[in-house]
Amino acid sequence: MHSDSGDLGRLKPAPGAVKKDKRIGRGRGSGHGDTATKGHKGAQSRSGYTKPAWFEGGQMPIQRRIPKRGFHIARRTQFLEIKVSDLMRVTAESVGPAEFRAAGLISRNGPVVLLGNGEITKPVKIAVHRATKSAVEKVVAAGGSVEILQLAPADRRIKRGPKTRSKAGQKAKQAQRKTA
Repeated sequence: MHSDSGDLGRLKPAPGAVKKDKRIGRGRGSGHGDTATKGHKGAQSRSGYTKPAWFEGGQMPIQRRIPKRGFHIARRTQFLEIKVSDLMRVTAESVGPAEFRAAGLISRNGPVVLLGNGEITKPVKIAVHRATKSAVEKVVAAGGSVEILQLAPADRRIKRGPKTRSKAGQKAKQAQRKTA
């Protein structure tokens, strides 16, 4: 505002503060004709172009600058974890995956691993798919035992090789089908 700000009814912007809108594409005489301020050629001069939100003006984008970290095994066996301290909540003398589900220690089907966290004082016979060395030592010290169950083929990580297309391979498959 300029110096004459005493009367609120006569307020107006300072001189030079308000400019006319840039009218593009209105002919050469407007100063913004021909390319309509878009420059020559390129995606930005075309109609309908919108640059992606992650576009950084051509410099290497952040998702490519930051290094990738970690490793993910595609078909890894996912074990449901039971701690040695959780065994105190089970009342039966012999327990397995079904009893763990009934007691609410695990929520779904799958292979179970026994971890050595916590302590156990009562003897329990346990059937799990895998157990750590410390967990086995603690259960045996309390007078119990640990039985290792076989993994079901659905639970086991299976390495799948290339399919054989040779005639010998096809004959072998046909022979397996006949015997099954």
